[in-house]
Amino acid sequence: MVNLEYSAICSIDGYVADKEGNFDWAMPDAEVHGFANNLERDVGTHLYGRRMYEVMAAWETMADPDPIAEDFARIWRRADKVVFSTTLAEPSTQRTRIERTFDSEAVRAMKARATQDISIGGPTLAAHALAAGLVDEIHLFLCPVIVGSGLRALSADVHVDLERMEQKAFRSGVVYLRYRVR
Repeated sequence: MVNLEYSAICSIDGYVADKEGNFDWAMPDAEVHGFANNLERDVGTHLYGRRMYEVMAAWETMADPDPIAEDFARIWRRADKVVFSTTLAEPSTQRTRIERTFDSEAVRAMKARATQDISIGGPTLAAHALAAGLVDEIHLFLCPVIVGSGLRALSADVHVDLERMEQKAFRSGVVYLRYRVR
């Protein structure tokens, strides 16, 4: 059975970006990035909102001398991408299609047909998927920083009971938490 996973790198107070939209404090070091790469290897499809897609699309053409970053770029390029957007005219990356609305039943059918895990990127889209009961796992990378306000990793409007499956502390102070949705 495949999982639909929501993954986020966030501050200890739960934000993926600060009030100015910055997330430079969330850039993973080699240890965290390598670990995240291994999680991404099983993902066959990424679901994105427009803003998250525009951030991630840089991996399509990025040539990085860092072998860990280059590994992530290869993993990301291999996967299919579905972008939910009413404003994006066409995708700028290969293996990408645009859907104009988030249809939870269509995503449920996609999940039933999938042979590899599905990852949902971005807190706004994740909130819709969580509310629809589509998310199987939540993966959080907590960075050792407090930003005070900004874009929340998890919606304040959704209540979901979780079971902790895994935790890992990194030398940088980042803590990885993996939860299964009950």
